[in-house]
Amino acid sequence: MTRETGERRGFEDTTFLLLVVIVTLAFGWILQPFYGAILWAIVGAVIFAPLYRRLLGFTERPSLAASIAVLFITAIVILPLAMVTASLVREATALYAKVQSGEVNFGSYVQQVFSALPEWIRGLLERINLSDFSALRENLSSGLMKGGQVLAPQALSIGLNTFDFLLGLGIMLYLLFFLLRDGAYLADRLKRAIPLREDQKSVLFSRFAVVVRATVKGGILVAIVQGALGGLAFWFLGVRAPLLWAVLMTFLSLLPAIGAGIVWIPVAIYFLATGSIWQGVFLIVWGVLVIGLVDNLLRPFLVGKDTKLPDYVVLLSTLGGIQVFGLNGFVIGPVIAAMFMVAWENFAASRQVPLDEG
Repeated sequence: MTRETGERRGFEDTTFLLLVVIVTLAFGWILQPFYGAILWAIVGAVIFAPLYRRLLGFTERPSLAASIAVLFITAIVILPLAMVTASLVREATALYAKVQSGEVNFGSYVQQVFSALPEWIRGLLERINLSDFSALRENLSSGLMKGGQVLAPQALSIGLNTFDFLLGLGIMLYLLFFLLRDGAYLADRLKRAIPLREDQKSVLFSRFAVVVRATVKGGILVAIVQGALGGLAFWFLGVRAPLLWAVLMTFLSLLPAIGAGIVWIPVAIYFLATGSIWQGVFLIVWGVLVIGLVDNLLRPFLVGKDTKLPDYVVLLSTLGGIQVFGLNGFVIGPVIAAMFMVAWENFAASRQVPLDEG
C-alpha cells in the first residue's frame, strides 16, 4: 500500500466516522420527543425479559410470547397506574380547593403544635426567634398558592394532552413488543458495533441490566410499598388526602437518607401535640416497625446479590437526574452514575501495570 493510498483511506475512514456521528445525532434528535416512551420500553424489556423467556419456552413462538408479555404488563402495571393517577388528580384538586377556601390551613396546624409544646421548649424557640408563626403562615400560604398555580395547569394538561399521552403510551408498548421479541438479537448487534474489547463490553452490558433491575425492583417497588403503607396509615387515621401523601412518600422513599419519614414524622408530632395520643403513637410505631423495615426486608429479596450503588451516589444521581430529565431521572440518573463508575473502573484496571513489569 502506497503512502498516498494509505492517506486516502485514512481520510475516507475519518469522513465515514464523521458521517456516522452526524446521522446518529440527527436520529437521536428526531427521537427526542419520545425519549420517555423509549426509555420505559427499554426498562420494561430489561425487567420483563425473564417473563418473556419463560413464555417463549411454553409457546415456542416469539411473537406470541411477546404479545402475551405486553398484555400482562398492561394489566398489572399500566392500568393500575392510570387509575391511581386519575384518583390522585381528583384528590389534589380537592385539597387545593380547600386550601384556597381556608378550610385547610397548614400554618394554623404549626401554631397548634407550638402552643402544645412544654413551656421550656417554647422559651427556647422564642430566644432563637422561632416563635413568630405569622410569617410562617404567610410563607406557607404563599408557597401553597404558588404550588397550586403550577400544579393546576399540570393537572389540566393531563386532560388536554390526552392524545400526546396515549401516543407515547402506544409507542412504548409497540417498542416494548419488539424489544422483548428481538432484544437478544439487537443487543448482540449493538455489542458488535461498539469499538471496545469483549470483556469491557460484557461488563458494561451486564452492569446496565443489573442497575436497571436494581433501580426498578430494589428502588421503585420498595418505594411504592413504603408509600402505600404510609398512605394506608393516613387513611386509617383520617388524615386528609391520604393518596396524595402516599404518592409524596413514594417519591421521597426513592431518595436515601430522606425517606417517607419526612412526611409521617411531622404528622405524628402533630397528633401528639394536639392530644391525639393513640394516633401519634400508632403512626410512630407503624412508621418505624413497618414502613422503616420494608427496605431492609424487601430490597434483599427483590434485588438479591445485584450490585448496589453507594447511598450518596444514588442520592446525588437521582436528584440530578430529576433536575435534568424530570421524573424519568429516577431511572436515568442512577443508570448514568453506574455506567460512569463502571467505565472508570475499567479504565483504571486497563492502566494498571503488573508489579513484575515495573
